[in-house]
Amino acid sequence: MDTQTALTRLRQVPGFETVSDGDVTIERLGGLTNVVFKVTRAGRTYLLRIPGAGTESYIDRTVEAHNAVAAARAGVSPEVFHFDKESGLMLADYIDAPTMSPELFRSTPGAPTRAANAFRTLHRSGQTFEFRFELFSMIDGYLKVLADKKAELPQGYHDVVAEAAAVREALDAHPAALAPCHCDPLCENFLDTGDRMWIVDWEYSGMNDPLWDLGDLSVEAGFGPEHDREMMEAYCGGSVDDATFGRMVIYKAMCDLLWTLWGLIQHADGNPVEDFWAYSVERFERCKALMASPDFAGHLDAVRKG
Repeated sequence: MDTQTALTRLRQVPGFETVSDGDVTIERLGGLTNVVFKVTRAGRTYLLRIPGAGTESYIDRTVEAHNAVAAARAGVSPEVFHFDKESGLMLADYIDAPTMSPELFRSTPGAPTRAANAFRTLHRSGQTFEFRFELFSMIDGYLKVLADKKAELPQGYHDVVAEAAAVREALDAHPAALAPCHCDPLCENFLDTGDRMWIVDWEYSGMNDPLWDLGDLSVEAGFGPEHDREMMEAYCGGSVDDATFGRMVIYKAMCDLLWTLWGLIQHADGNPVEDFWAYSVERFERCKALMASPDFAGHLDAVRKG
């Protein structure tokens, strides 16, 4: 998508209807499923998000709009100036800070701590998100989308879903108090000023077990044991009990199980951003490896006991 197309879409935003090439500077930034632009007008900088084709089949833009505004009120996300609930077109404040990556998360001093602090602020904000992010219901929903598309699954996927029944049992033994959660903490959804982390992109957000956010970030950033410990101690404000740490580890496996299906949907939709079949297979293999690891049963037991 070029900048002229972005300009056309920008004119759909109230207050920007008559904007011309000479009025704005537009710079393409990127995005996996959406296209994002930096827009500068009269010394003010904005972020313009244009939804990707096909995303309407699995993303509720009305929910996203509500949650993005609530996250801004919580103080962890940029202000939203315009959100079209029909098309998903969004104009928000632009945060001038480096976009994180797995490498930056692992190499930047204090990055896991700052992310944990942002999550704690969000989870304890008292905001209420629309949508209940329910792991196993979402797996069923994504499987239906893929069945409708007649898409291929990695061999053995349904077997691993069946094995995850033990995970569901352990999690349900002590249900978590739900909190507003990002639910899709891809590293690129974090902006680090060096003093604080901002979180962006609320497409998959909802009320969820807060430890999902921590486990998912650990996977996305490729955290090692030392990063996990830093993140969890910062989030908990000190020592971490076995049940809490184990719950985070369980979600590391489950997020890979879920996002395998998301990647397969991208593959079925022909998203050209990357090889989503390879992405999905990698996530699925990582999920299986973690679930088969010697420590996983111990984490399950700790969560089950509470």
